[in-house]
Amino acid sequence: MDVRPPKAGNEPAPHLDEPRSSGALVYDGRLLKIYRDEAIAPDGVQCVREFTLHPGAAAIVPLFEDGSLLLERQWRYPLNRSFLEFPAGKLDPGETPLQTAQRELREETGYRANRWAELGPMHPVISYSTEVIHIFLATDLSLGETARDEGEVIDLVRMSVADFFVLVESGQVSDAKTLAAAFWLARIRSGDYRPQWTLSESV
Repeated sequence: MDVRPPKAGNEPAPHLDEPRSSGALVYDGRLLKIYRDEAIAPDGVQCVREFTLHPGAAAIVPLFEDGSLLLERQWRYPLNRSFLEFPAGKLDPGETPLQTAQRELREETGYRANRWAELGPMHPVISYSTEVIHIFLATDLSLGETARDEGEVIDLVRMSVADFFVLVESGQVSDAKTLAAAFWLARIRSGDYRPQWTLSESV
């Protein structure tokens, strides 16, 4: 069975398609499933494609009324260091990306947001994962209680947008979803993009 997302109806380059001929699940973990497929390359060569099946995720840009941002610093085990990043988390079964964003913001930071705008999707590792991260802007924030998972230790960092971009431009922020969110923030600050405030806290 092909576990990849369905093909887009408006695929602009069908001549680059790689049809799957066979495959198998080779690792079934708590977070990731790893598949090893055989596919036919555009030049007719049989090739091996290994990839992870990921449920998807949502990332949140919490923006306070004074223009400051809320970020997190947490340890990322594979790279053996801490990273500064926006709050995020994977989709649970049955959740929409917005519901995931609302839940993760509450659980990780304790904040709720009454105004939400979806900024766009990003694919962090297109060469070996199905993961897509939906990025949201959250405003009108109010503080409550956190509900973090066991072993989830996070430092909350509040800073100005200007200071955030200094860190981005100096390479001190390298997390992919946070850099993608920085693009949207820059567009909003310049007036080139206006968020569509059609979403609100519902739970």
